[in-house]
Formats: sequence, structure tokens, C-alpha cells
Amino acid sequence: MDAAERLIESTRELLWERGYTGTSPKAIQQRAGAGQGSMYHHFTGKPDLALAAIVRTAEEMRAKAEAHFSGPGTVVDRITGYLHRERDVLKGCPIGRLTQDPDVMADPALRAPVDETLAWLRARLAELMSEGRESGELDARLDPRATAATVVATLQGGYVLARAAHSVEPFDQAITGVLGLLAAFLPTAHE
Repeated sequence: MDAAERLIESTRELLWERGYTGTSPKAIQQRAGAGQGSMYHHFTGKPDLALAAIVRTAEEMRAKAEAHFSGPGTVVDRITGYLHRERDVLKGCPIGRLTQDPDVMADPALRAPVDETLAWLRARLAELMSEGRESGELDARLDPRATAATVVATLQGGYVLARAAHSVEPFDQAITGVLGLLAAFLPTAHE
């Protein structure tokens, strides 16, 4: 891995662990095993490096989600697979956590990939739910956009609850609850 890659990966880790303010250029350089000259050779400064790290994290998050969304099975199976996928719940969502970072939210360039990723996730879930309605897998009364927003809000809120309790149990309960709500729109639930 070259210096630029080590710097990006180190910044990704530090942003997830410490947030933007707590991630100093010196900490990035130390973790990456790169000097100041190397950092400023590849990036104009901390904001530029943070943007590269956030974009990489967003791309990775989308790829992991899409692997479930475009995989085999019913729409509900694919959404369930995504919600139950392996994740480091107590560390929180690497993108969702950035919404709590005032420096990231105050910088339009840093905020953009965060907003775009969460918007993509809502839109992709809504698309799947629309597909489920069209195929008859989900009841026509289901509102795909509102339900997708509920799923994403529950997922992100589940991380918050788990971190506060220092236990994955609240996260698991939230996922079970939102899947129960989605199950209420299966045609067999109304027969």
C-alpha cells in the first residue's frame, strides 16, 4: 500500500474512532507511517484528506449494501439480509456518526458524501419496496419512500441506542422491530 492509500485508510479509521476534530494531521501521519511531506504531497491538507476518506467509506458502505440489495431472494429477504449483515454495532455507522460531527456538517464538501450516501440508501430501499409492491410481495398500501426512511432512521437510531447501552441488544431489538413492521405489509398478513 503506497503512502496515499495508507493516509486515506488511517484517516478513515481515525474519523470513525475520534471524529473530525479529534483527528489531527499528526495522528494521521503516525498511524499511516507517513511524514508531513508525504501527506502534503498527496493532499492539500486535512480537509482534502478527510474528504477522500469519507468518499471511500461512503463507496464501501454502498457496495456492501448493494451486494445484499441486488442479491438473490425476495425483496424482504434482501432487505433482511442487509439489516442482519455483520457490522461493528458498538462503533456505530462510519457514515451516520459523521452527522454528529459539527465540523463535518458545517463544511458543505465534507457533508455532501454523508448526505448523498444516506439519501442513496433511502432511495435504494424505496426502489426495492416499490419492486415488492409491483410484484405483489408487499401490500399496495405500503409507502416505499416513508418506509425506507423509517428503515434508515431505525438502523441509525439502533446504532445510537447500542452505543449508549454499550450493548448490541438495543440494535438487534430495533432491527427486529422494523422487520416486524415491514412484515405487516406482506399479503399473508392481511388474509
